Amino acid sequence: MATSTSYSGRVIAHVDMDAFYAAVEVHDDASLAGLPVVVGGPPEKRGVVAAASYEARKFGIHSAMPMARALSLCPNLIRISPRMPRYREFSGKIQGVLRSFSPLVEPLSLDEAFLDLTGSERTLGPPAEAGERIKAAIRTETGLTASVGIAPNKFLAKLASDEDKPDGLTVITPEDAVAYVQGLPVERIWGVGEKTAAKLHRLGFTTTAEIARAEPSLLKRHFGLLGLRLHELAWGRDDRPVVPQTETKSVSHEITFVKNQRSQELLLGILLGLCGQVARRLRQGYLVGRTVNVKLRYGDFTTITRQGLAGHPTDDQDEIYSVAARLLEEERQADGRPVRLLGVGLTGLLHRRQLNLDLFGTPAGREGGRKAPRPAGSPERKRALNETLDRLDGRFGPDTMKRGRALSRPGREKDES
Repeated sequence: MATSTSYSGRVIAHVDMDAFYAAVEVHDDASLAGLPVVVGGPPEKRGVVAAASYEARKFGIHSAMPMARALSLCPNLIRISPRMPRYREFSGKIQGVLRSFSPLVEPLSLDEAFLDLTGSERTLGPPAEAGERIKAAIRTETGLTASVGIAPNKFLAKLASDEDKPDGLTVITPEDAVAYVQGLPVERIWGVGEKTAAKLHRLGFTTTAEIARAEPSLLKRHFGLLGLRLHELAWGRDDRPVVPQTETKSVSHEITFVKNQRSQELLLGILLGLCGQVARRLRQGYLVGRTVNVKLRYGDFTTITRQGLAGHPTDDQDEIYSVAARLLEEERQADGRPVRLLGVGLTGLLHRRQLNLDLFGTPAGREGGRKAPRPAGSPERKRALNETLDRLDGRFGPDTMKRGRALSRPGREKDES
C-alpha cells in the first residue's frame, strides 16, 4: 500500500504478531521450524486450535477449528499444548517495546495492540519508517515477526495489518482511505459476523461501497445503531481514541466440558464454583464489580452471552451467583441444548478504594463501650468469612474449601483477566 513521506492527521498503528503461540513454540524449539505446528488441546478432550503456524495453514487449518478436524487435514501435524505463562512472558516484552515508541498503547490481547503515533514523525520518521522500526525492535527483543498496519484510525489500521501477513507492513494514507475500504467485501467490516453478513447479502449488500451509498435510515431500520456504525465505517470514519489499558477491565472464569452437559442441576453447581473462582480473584486484586456476564457455548460452537446487574459492586460469591444463576436459568428455558462451555465474569470493575464504605455496610458501632454484634448474613460477616477462606486457600492451596454443589467439574478450566 502507500508509503508516501507526507502524512497529515492522526497516525494509528495496529501491531499483530504472526501466529503468536505457534511462533513462540518454534522460537523455543528450533527443530520445529518449517513444520506444520498447532497449539491447542488434544482431540480426545475436544480441543480446538488456538494458533497455527503458516505451514499448517497451507492445509486449511485455522484457529478455533476442532483439533480432530485439523489432524484429519494434516496427519503429520505437530500439536503442542498451550503454555500460557510463556506466552504472557513474550507478550510483556512486546508491550515494553511498543511503549518505547508511544505512551499511548492499547493492548487488545497477548499478541496485538494499537499505538497512537500522531506527532512522532520528527523522531520516528514517516509512518512507513516508523512501522519498520517497530517491526525491527520486536524482532530484536523477541526473535518473532509482527505485521503492522498504519492508518488514520483504528478500523483502517486493523484492516491494514492483515493485508500482508506474515511480517508485513501496510500504510493507508488519509487520501487512500475511502477507496481502500470501499473496495472490500462486507465481511471485512469490523463487527460484521456471519449472521450480519448473511442479512446484508439478503438486502443486496455485498461490498462496502454499496453500504456507503445506502441511506443511513435504511441501515438503521434493519440493523439499529449497528447500521449507522456500518455506514460510518464504509466511509473509513472511526474516531475512537487509543486508550491505554492501565487497570484490569474484567475477571472471568470458564470451563469446557469433555462431554456436552444438559443437566441443569449440574450446570448450576459448576456455575457456583466458577463464581467462587471469580470472587476470589476479585478479592486478590482488591476489585469489585456489578455487571455479571454468563457465557454459554453449545455443541455446534454457537456462543451466547447474557448480562445482568448485582445490587451493588461486589466481590462476594453468593451475590455474583444469584445474578449468574438467574441468567443461566432464563437462557436454559429458552434453549435447552447440551452445553459445551460455561463461563462467568464481572466487568466494569472498580478498586475498593473508589467506593464509599456504605456500599458494604457501615463499620460496626459500639454500644455501651462494647462492639455491637454483627448480625448473621451482614456484609461484615460475609467479608470476614471470605477473608478466612482466602487465607485457607493461600496456605493450603486453591479450592481448599468448596461449596458442596460446586464439587463436580467434568471439564477443563480457563481463567481470563
